[in-house]
Amino acid sequence: MPTATAQSLSKLPPYLFVEIDKAKRQAREQGKDLIDLGIGDPDTATPAHIIEALYQAAKNPANHRYALDAGLLELRKEISQWSQDRFGVALDPAHEILPLIGSKEGIAHLPFAYLNRGDVTLVPDPSYPPYRNTTMLAGGKPYLMPLRDKNDFLPDLKAIPAKVLSRAKIVYLNYPNNPTSATAPLPFLQEAVALAQRHNLIICSDLAYSEMTYDGYRAPSIFQVAGAKDVAIEFHSFSKTFNMTGWRLGWACGCKEIVAALGKIKSNIDSGVFQAIQVTGIAALRTERGFIDRMNAMYQERRDILCGGLKKLGWKFRLPQATFYVWARVPGRKKDSLTFAKLVLDKTGIVATPGVGFGACGEGYIRFALTQPNDRLQEAVQRLAGI
Repeated sequence: MPTATAQSLSKLPPYLFVEIDKAKRQAREQGKDLIDLGIGDPDTATPAHIIEALYQAAKNPANHRYALDAGLLELRKEISQWSQDRFGVALDPAHEILPLIGSKEGIAHLPFAYLNRGDVTLVPDPSYPPYRNTTMLAGGKPYLMPLRDKNDFLPDLKAIPAKVLSRAKIVYLNYPNNPTSATAPLPFLQEAVALAQRHNLIICSDLAYSEMTYDGYRAPSIFQVAGAKDVAIEFHSFSKTFNMTGWRLGWACGCKEIVAALGKIKSNIDSGVFQAIQVTGIAALRTERGFIDRMNAMYQERRDILCGGLKKLGWKFRLPQATFYVWARVPGRKKDSLTFAKLVLDKTGIVATPGVGFGACGEGYIRFALTQPNDRLQEAVQRLAGI
């Protein structure tokens, strides 16, 4: 019989989206016509020129070897140029950029570079599960910062106790936000940088949804704040921007010491990003802006269909300016989001994500992903009318 698993592993809850996949499989086995608004996985194809770039790069034997841990210099230079064009932020390709096997991988490895047993991380609640879970795997303790509607789903940084700040190493920020779809104004980021400077904190800024914005909104980078590069590392993803979730490519950038520490962890765990994928990343970053604009127009139309329908049904929510999520209150007097999500699946065949899966402060909410075409979203509204 195998020995018992590590205590840190036993403390983790089942990973939310694995459980949702199980529920979907069971429903399909029962013959249900599912409308999947659960996991945030784009339903449209990766652009053809990116696929062609992979095809050509994969045929080159030079790309079949172990990749350099630091990644291709050509990719790092392209990321630097993209950052300059998009945010007006200068990044040194040699020391301030690190390609990743998806941004999730880098976010998950960061705690291992900095946490000693008992150290604290400041984690939003609700939030993307890896912030909390990898803190625990690394032996740290997450301190939860509630995200409340009354505070525009921003953490109250002034409310963090001094004794917590004295033990904290990392503060996680994610704006545009998953799951709430909230955005953060530049003054909030300035407040976060000031807090990090006073208390010697590392800001882990997850900017995976930076390009998925509507109504003329443009998401800022933490590095648009003076002094941020001394305290912050920012994570970017190709997944949502270029419909490349399965390709597993992202990057970390910012403070060269933090980037180097993350790189040291990675060099001891993985062998870098497949070089053909890195070449493909260069092609993706050179994609004409019109592609992103078209994707955003499509998601904004979907947003308006779903939100317009939910509003007529009496649901309460904030109209999202970013991400492809709608974070809605569970309707009526129902509060148990897990039970409600199961009810929705059983009665309507709609897959949605219970808010409590993102943390206790997500209870009473449910998240819909705009990853179905217009007609299916219209049908989803019709089905929800019967709940």
